[in-house]
Amino acid sequence: MDDRTRRLLRGPIGPTLLRLAVPNVLVMLVQAGVGLIETAFVAGLGTDALAGMALVFPLVMTVQMISAGAVGGGVLSAVARALGAGRREAAEAVAWHAVAIGLALGLLTTALALAFGPALYRTMGAEGATLAAACAYGGVVFAGAVLIWLFNALAAVIRGTGNMALPAAVTCTGAAVLVPLSPALIFGVGPLPGLGIAGGGVAVLAYYAVGTAVLARYLRAGRGVLRLGRPPALAWAPAREILRVGAASSLVSLTTNVTIATATGLVARFGSSAVAGYGTGARLEYLLVPLVFGLGAPISAMVGTSIGAGDRARALRVAWTGAALAVGLTETIGLAAALWPDLFLRVFATDPAMLGTGARYLREVGPFYGFVGLGLSLYFAAQGAGRIGWPLAAGLTRLTLAVGGGWFALRTGAGLDGIFLAQALGLVALGSINAGSVAAGVWFRARPLPAASLAARSGA
Repeated sequence: MDDRTRRLLRGPIGPTLLRLAVPNVLVMLVQAGVGLIETAFVAGLGTDALAGMALVFPLVMTVQMISAGAVGGGVLSAVARALGAGRREAAEAVAWHAVAIGLALGLLTTALALAFGPALYRTMGAEGATLAAACAYGGVVFAGAVLIWLFNALAAVIRGTGNMALPAAVTCTGAAVLVPLSPALIFGVGPLPGLGIAGGGVAVLAYYAVGTAVLARYLRAGRGVLRLGRPPALAWAPAREILRVGAASSLVSLTTNVTIATATGLVARFGSSAVAGYGTGARLEYLLVPLVFGLGAPISAMVGTSIGAGDRARALRVAWTGAALAVGLTETIGLAAALWPDLFLRVFATDPAMLGTGARYLREVGPFYGFVGLGLSLYFAAQGAGRIGWPLAAGLTRLTLAVGGGWFALRTGAGLDGIFLAQALGLVALGSINAGSVAAGVWFRARPLPAASLAARSGA
């Protein structure tokens, strides 16, 4: 067994989780910062360009969430479980199949976005110069969607070995190059003409192209736990290990976006200021997701490795330790937002009506943000265990309570307070169902121990 896998299996849980989480959290903060900076650059082209980019951004984020957190989670989990069971060749086969799946889904993303993107932008209200900007930016970014999928697939393979530092280093270095490259391509530099909003898309694809090349070279050279030599013949078994977790995880990711989008539609009954207030407040929950992901990737890797090695007790200790850390982080943020909502809201606007609705949301829902940390951390732990059914049930329950409860609040005259109460109940359900399922032992029902672990126990 290599030293990195041994540390995942035998290192002290809390310190190991925190050591692995630090580079991931740094990555999330850097990516968020780069997104804000690029938005500021595009704003220099005018309101139409900014609006066009805003229409494309949710679609890009959806691809990011699914490729990195959902299907990427399936890749990470399958690699970690194979290494924990001592099956390095199986882990390398999973890595190659992750590349194949990334290629296929990247090409599918490009085909769908280029075929239906313009019509979707029109449905979202784009027209004239705004529509042209959305098509220009989206056309460039989604034309290279394969690069986004491959980058996240390779990063997930490396994280599955317990190496969180290399993907973080590649991301941060790429971000440092992207910040000056983006305005150079948008506005031009020296004799090179500016490409306008399309230049921002070209800069993003250049970042993913170089990052993918670096990660691929690392794996091909065998500098870490795995070495990607000759590609194996494609088979269903390794792909199934990825997709059975990744497909369900994709649905979990969608439940979060659909919940917030539908709630926004319900709040819209109370006017544009109410929408702005709720939308601004709900951004805080979106910020919690990448923060918990920074902790969730190490949780998934350690749980998966422990499951693969047959150490069920350690897998549970890792899950509960990670959950405690995530709850502490998210609940602290939620309580601070509830007590001092204007400190967050005034970063975005100062309209009194918007501030009133946003503060109302944060005071009523913020104290329940700890359940976000509980639910998401155990969702990542379930990815590592390869058992994603209950997190999917939790996400769907949250969606049902938030949307159904919000609709009921409108019908009964409960107003915004009723809608926000439904949001809070949805978060409670998300965390409670995930925690209850792990406590009930659903990870280990009808799951045989890996052959390597059985052999080891027989020898003992």
